[in-house]
Amino acid sequence: MPANDAHRSDLSGPAGSYLPASGGGSDVFFGRKGTAIPLPLIERAEGIRMWDDGGTEYIDMSSGPIVSNIGHGVREVGEAIANQINTVDFACSRIARHRANIQLSDQVARLAGPGFERACFVSGGSEANEIAIKFLRQHAISNGQTNRRHVITCMPSYHGGTFSALAWSGDNTLGNFLDGMVVDSPKVPAPFTYRVPENHTVESYAQHCADALRSKINELGAENVLAFMIEPVGGVATGANVPHELFLREVRKICDENGVYLVFDEVMSGSGRTGKFLSAHYWPDIRPDVAVLAKGLAAGYVPLGAVLVPASMADPLAEDIGFDFSHTYTANPVASAAGCAVLDYTEKHGLMDNATTMGTYLRDQLEGLKASCPLIGDIRGLGLLMSLEMVADQATKKMLPLEAVAADRIRMHGLDNGLMIYSRRTCNGENGEWFMLAPPLTITRPECDELIKRLVATLNSLADELTREGLL
Repeated sequence: MPANDAHRSDLSGPAGSYLPASGGGSDVFFGRKGTAIPLPLIERAEGIRMWDDGGTEYIDMSSGPIVSNIGHGVREVGEAIANQINTVDFACSRIARHRANIQLSDQVARLAGPGFERACFVSGGSEANEIAIKFLRQHAISNGQTNRRHVITCMPSYHGGTFSALAWSGDNTLGNFLDGMVVDSPKVPAPFTYRVPENHTVESYAQHCADALRSKINELGAENVLAFMIEPVGGVATGANVPHELFLREVRKICDENGVYLVFDEVMSGSGRTGKFLSAHYWPDIRPDVAVLAKGLAAGYVPLGAVLVPASMADPLAEDIGFDFSHTYTANPVASAAGCAVLDYTEKHGLMDNATTMGTYLRDQLEGLKASCPLIGDIRGLGLLMSLEMVADQATKKMLPLEAVAADRIRMHGLDNGLMIYSRRTCNGENGEWFMLAPPLTITRPECDELIKRLVATLNSLADELTREGLL
């Protein structure tokens, strides 16, 4: 797929190459020969918009990788960061406390509600998921359950980019990379609601996936299983899949019966993205033992992640063997201050309610467009965490051919139409291809209308290209 030089910067290197003579940005490491997507050089960002060095304007349709919850350039956050830097720039959590951490802990505990009274703050989602599992391992040991080691996850799924988090993630294309490096975690089928086997309804497949978890625990021996980790609303690995409630109820029951901890990875779905602070709040009687946040918690202004646990688990552990797996930037003062400012802004401007309202509006608009946009197969998600799955045939749900590299092409066509799009083909496309519709929670109705207009142009131009090439 040829790159469109219209989006190249002079800083990217010699003509015809994405590799500079020396130095270069991080994009040097992420290129993929033959499918390299030109990356605009962003010079300014405000609200839902970004501008490159040539003055081209883009709507940040996916909030980067579902990060920019409150939009770009919020002055209050910048001022909070600057003030913190000018007062207490750094204080190591092992030897000192600081007010920003105390304030953020109280703020997050209040928003998360009962069962999440204690919070540990780290630098991002991968680290947060690792801390969550380390905490549970320590808790199990404290209770004499030293055999509990297995972490069961779904196929597909994504829980981070460290070796351990990749092993917990479900993507069968990682096999060669991880082989011999880590112990792969046991997997059960993800509870898809769109691509379910022909012999299943959505509800029966939800039960099937729950039964698979029960069988896997029995196979491993309940006494050897530490946790089941799942995204309650899927991220990019499942395209914002929302499991049937039956699945979540059964999972909670199965974990309780077997003494297995239930972890909700809310790195993408948390911090108000779905219309509630935690997507777990949509199912108040299915509370996980641990919830993990990142991304939108500091909304991209600084790196920040959090692990939320009940006081009933944290406090006895602190009095027993303790938990000391902190990192250098655990509860960093500047990150904590940024998190406080982001949450203040979210509450002050009613952004969680806006996520619900604008999410419903965008979904309604897209549902009305399906008939005229043949690439739209499914529209799913909660609030402003949504995805559109692309198909070759709406009636049969036939997937686009792999050679179409639709997940890459939609990004290219998005740039041509003034959209920044985050897309994914998980497991080499065996479950489909999708892109994320997750703009900042500040988006207004007129901005939604403009986004939809640009998205329709993007989908139509991609459909025309695939048709010309005989791929659609």
